[in-house]
Amino acid sequence: MRLLLFSDLHLDSAFAWLGVERPLARQRRQALRDALVHVAQLAASVKVDVLLCGGDLYENDRATPDTAAFLQNLFGELQPLPVYIAPGNHDWYGPDSLYSQVAWTGNVHVFKESRLQPISLTDGLTLWGAAHKAPANTDGFLDNFRVDRTGVNLALFHGSERGWFNAQGEGKQPHAPFDATQIEAAGLDHAFLGHYHVPREALRHTYPGNPDPLEFGEQGLRGAVLATVTSDGSVEREWHRVAVTQAHDLTVDVSGCASQQDVRDEVQKLCLGLAGIARITLSGELRPEVDLRLTDLATAAPNLEALSVRVGALRIGYELEAIAKEPTVRGQFVRDVRAADLTEDERRRVLITGLRSLDRRADLEVA
Repeated sequence: MRLLLFSDLHLDSAFAWLGVERPLARQRRQALRDALVHVAQLAASVKVDVLLCGGDLYENDRATPDTAAFLQNLFGELQPLPVYIAPGNHDWYGPDSLYSQVAWTGNVHVFKESRLQPISLTDGLTLWGAAHKAPANTDGFLDNFRVDRTGVNLALFHGSERGWFNAQGEGKQPHAPFDATQIEAAGLDHAFLGHYHVPREALRHTYPGNPDPLEFGEQGLRGAVLATVTSDGSVEREWHRVAVTQAHDLTVDVSGCASQQDVRDEVQKLCLGLAGIARITLSGELRPEVDLRLTDLATAAPNLEALSVRVGALRIGYELEAIAKEPTVRGQFVRDVRAADLTEDERRRVLITGLRSLDRRADLEVA
């Protein structure tokens, strides 16, 4: 059997870093819809038997009737292809969710229970699915669970594999946690999952990753996963890109730049020939006289839909040894800060901020 898995699309995401009402934020939300259209087109073109969604299809607190109509029509056009959805913590199942309000076509099945429930896909092949019914505090679906039938048993749910949790970075919460060993112990041959935006191809479970970029820094091939399930329960997987958006995460070394214009020129050169959205991280040693304004750099690449510029490992190139010897206010300031009980990072920030203030500089964001 051939299954197509996707998850974590997050339709109607705020894209707060762009500003909720800015045209670009609306473009990003449209790109998410277009990515789902690509998923549906892929399902039809490769002639899969089942389409699976591992949750976080949309944002519960921002979903609109227009989104409901979009999903209803898109999945309805796939008939008779079965579509199975396991709601996650962002699109959790409840009386006010789209899942309850939409009159889905007969090919769409939304799992509604917080315990894994079985559906027979074909003789000897069972899909077990479950739903989050609240935005937080969902117990692990594999806790105290064991399949009650023979044949090949697959699972579809939105959850956090504990061994993979630390790789997701700060801010990702362990919703419906489980251990990878629980999959086999429960009698399951494979688990198709959502929640982590980082793609993961493990022996007995699969995270496809979010289909279209939601933020910068996302690495690895992600999209929709074409999974072929063999008669012995093993799974062969193939990732397919469905993204509409190109997102670039780049670094510029500004050492040697004598002015804001020099920095801007370096940013422009790096972005030349790119499309989509980009985040530029500034690093290196910045000369004290450079009047660096990050907001002014946001327009440096008109070929891009959006450009975000931030400070990384950027140092201000003050000659502290020479300044400390000056019989001046700023010389005394450097001597006092050096003698203070501060960590090295605190001392650096105080020195840079203070010196730039003494120079009557307002562009303190680089500190």
